[in-house]
Amino acid sequence: MDSNNNQDPNNTADLTDFVQNLLQQMQTRFQQMSDSIIGRIDEMGSRIDDLEKSIGDLIQQAGLEEVDMGSKPPTTT
Repeated sequence: MDSNNNQDPNNTADLTDFVQNLLQQMQTRFQQMSDSIIGRIDEMGSRIDDLEKSIGDLIQQAGLEEVDMGSKPPTTT
């Protein structure tokens, strides 16, 4: 009994439907994962922008304080 000679068209159709359904589920899942990753990258980009702004503000504040401290006479101990 060779199974290749004994193929039922219904089994082939069922297998085709199963594979197509499985591929569609995989595509949907990969799209969800892709959307999630892109969302996280966008969020990280926003956080990096906020961090850069905060660092810039700190540098600016430190620079202003150095200028203010530079105008004061040094203290001797």
